[in-house]
Amino acid sequence: MIEKVNLAQKFELFSDHWSPKIVGELNGQQVKLVKLKGEFVWHHHQNEDELFYVLKGELIILFRDHEVVLNPGEFLIIPQGVEHKPVAYEEVHMMLLEPISTLNTGNVKNEKTVETLERL
Repeated sequence: MIEKVNLAQKFELFSDHWSPKIVGELNGQQVKLVKLKGEFVWHHHQNEDELFYVLKGELIILFRDHEVVLNPGEFLIIPQGVEHKPVAYEEVHMMLLEPISTLNTGNVKNEKTVETLERL
Protein backbone atom coordinates (compact mmCIF):
# COMPACT_ATOMS: atom_id res chain seq x y z
CA MET A 1 0.00 0.00 0.00
CA ILE A 2 1.28 3.46 -0.86
CA GLU A 3 1.11 5.81 2.13
CA LYS A 4 2.16 9.38 2.76
CA VAL A 5 4.76 10.22 5.41
CA ASN A 6 4.09 12.98 7.94
CA LEU A 7 7.53 14.22 9.04
CA ALA A 8 6.27 15.96 12.21
CA GLN A 9 4.62 12.74 13.38
CA LYS A 10 7.77 10.72 12.67
CA PHE A 11 9.93 13.17 14.65
CA GLU A 12 7.61 12.70 17.64
CA LEU A 13 8.50 8.99 17.71
CA PHE A 14 12.09 9.44 18.87
CA SER A 15 14.25 11.70 21.03
CA ASP A 16 17.80 10.39 20.64
CA HIS A 17 20.43 12.44 18.84
CA TRP A 18 22.80 11.44 16.01
CA SER A 19 20.86 8.22 15.32
CA PRO A 20 19.22 8.37 11.85
CA LYS A 21 15.85 6.67 11.34
CA ILE A 22 14.70 5.33 7.96
CA VAL A 23 11.37 6.72 6.78
CA GLY A 24 11.53 5.75 3.10
CA GLU A 25 13.55 4.23 0.26
CA LEU A 26 13.78 4.98 -3.43
CA ASN A 27 16.18 3.96 -6.19
CA GLY A 28 18.87 2.64 -3.85
CA GLN A 29 18.59 5.69 -1.59
CA GLN A 30 17.24 5.99 1.93
CA VAL A 31 15.28 8.92 3.28
CA LYS A 32 16.31 9.36 6.92
CA LEU A 33 15.26 11.62 9.76
CA VAL A 34 17.66 12.55 12.52
CA LYS A 35 17.79 14.85 15.51
CA LEU A 36 21.12 16.50 16.16
CA LYS A 37 22.51 18.26 19.21
CA GLY A 38 26.13 19.00 20.02
CA GLU A 39 29.15 18.22 17.89
CA PHE A 40 29.60 15.19 15.67
CA VAL A 41 32.94 13.80 14.48
CA TRP A 42 35.15 14.82 11.58
CA HIS A 43 34.53 12.25 8.85
CA HIS A 44 33.98 11.70 5.15
CA HIS A 45 32.14 9.21 2.95
CA GLN A 46 34.47 7.73 0.38
CA ASN A 47 31.80 6.51 -2.06
CA GLU A 48 28.62 8.42 -1.25
CA ASP A 49 27.28 11.95 -1.58
CA GLU A 50 24.95 13.15 1.20
CA LEU A 51 22.04 15.58 1.16
CA PHE A 52 21.41 17.39 4.46
CA TYR A 53 18.01 19.17 4.56
CA VAL A 54 17.28 21.17 7.73
CA LEU A 55 13.66 21.22 8.88
CA LYS A 56 14.11 22.82 12.31
CA GLY A 57 16.97 24.66 14.00
CA GLU A 58 20.35 25.86 12.78
CA LEU A 59 23.02 23.42 11.62
CA ILE A 60 26.64 24.37 11.06
CA ILE A 61 28.68 22.17 8.76
CA LEU A 62 32.39 22.65 9.36
CA PHE A 63 34.86 22.01 6.60
CA ARG A 64 38.63 22.29 7.05
CA ASP A 65 38.71 25.66 5.28
CA HIS A 66 35.22 27.13 5.84
CA GLU A 67 31.78 26.54 7.33
CA VAL A 68 28.22 26.53 6.00
CA VAL A 69 25.22 27.48 8.14
CA LEU A 70 21.92 25.80 7.27
CA ASN A 71 18.57 27.12 8.46
CA PRO A 72 15.09 25.57 8.09
CA GLY A 73 14.19 25.04 4.46
CA GLU A 74 17.82 24.90 3.30
CA PHE A 75 19.85 21.93 2.16
CA LEU A 76 23.44 21.13 1.32
CA ILE A 77 24.90 18.34 -0.77
CA ILE A 78 28.23 17.12 0.54
CA PRO A 79 30.20 15.38 -2.22
CA GLN A 80 31.85 12.04 -1.58
CA GLY A 81 35.31 12.25 -0.07
CA VAL A 82 34.82 15.73 1.47
CA GLU A 83 35.66 15.82 5.17
CA HIS A 84 33.06 17.55 7.32
CA LYS A 85 31.78 17.91 10.88
CA PRO A 86 28.16 18.78 11.71
CA VAL A 87 27.55 20.98 14.77
CA ALA A 88 24.16 21.80 16.34
CA TYR A 89 24.28 24.12 19.36
CA GLU A 90 20.52 23.67 19.81
CA GLU A 91 18.45 20.69 18.65
CA VAL A 92 18.16 20.38 14.89
CA HIS A 93 15.67 18.23 12.96
CA MET A 94 17.08 17.12 9.64
CA MET A 95 16.23 14.90 6.71
CA LEU A 96 18.97 13.01 4.89
CA LEU A 97 18.94 11.47 1.44
CA GLU A 98 21.75 8.98 1.08
CA PRO A 99 22.64 5.70 -0.63
CA ILE A 100 21.68 2.64 1.42
CA SER A 101 25.39 1.88 1.98
CA THR A 102 26.04 5.15 3.85
CA LEU A 103 27.31 4.76 7.42
CA ASN A 104 26.50 7.82 9.54
CA THR A 105 30.12 8.26 10.66
CA GLY A 106 31.60 7.47 7.24
CA ASN A 107 35.24 6.45 7.50
CA VAL A 108 35.22 6.67 11.33
CA LYS A 109 33.86 4.05 13.72
CA ASN A 110 33.19 5.18 17.27
CA GLU A 111 30.42 5.47 19.88
CA LYS A 112 28.28 7.55 17.49
CA THR A 113 28.37 4.94 14.72
CA VAL A 114 24.93 3.42 14.03
CA GLU A 115 25.33 0.31 11.89
CA THR A 116 21.71 -0.90 11.98
CA LEU A 117 19.14 1.83 11.49
CA GLU A 118 15.66 1.76 12.93
CA ARG A 119 12.77 2.04 10.47
CA LEU A 120 9.86 4.24 11.53
